[in-house]
Amino acid sequence: MTTYSQKETLAASAALTTNSNASLPWWLSGSVILGALLMAAGGLIALIKPAMLVSPDAEISGAVRVYAGYLVARNIPLAVMLLIMLALRARNVLGTLMVLTAFIQIFDAGMDAVEGRWTLVPGVLIFAAIFFLGAARLSGQPFWKLAAWH
Repeated sequence: MTTYSQKETLAASAALTTNSNASLPWWLSGSVILGALLMAAGGLIALIKPAMLVSPDAEISGAVRVYAGYLVARNIPLAVMLLIMLALRARNVLGTLMVLTAFIQIFDAGMDAVEGRWTLVPGVLIFAAIFFLGAARLSGQPFWKLAAWH
């Protein structure tokens, strides 16, 4: 029983540090850092001054503060985990977080389009595309292929 637990622990540890000595491309590291900083900035703005997230004539109610809190709770942990996994060179976990972040950006772009914030849509989609490309680079496969998850 102890041997099985030790093997499981070693496998989990190895999964986190797979290819930890291999360097990441500069563009991938830079995009993760920039993306994490942008997400953290959005979360901090939502925390400190949620009025900056809406149009100047919008009223800041309790409901707006609740949803701003959800943005904080989503963006800050995701940004922190992206940076931690980058620092640990945990390629598999970093790739998964990058795919998750890219999908969040796709949905954000969709909401921006629905709500008429067209100037934001291209930047958000570019951010998503770069994260999809980075995740594919980390795994060696695009995320929609099963081989990317093994």
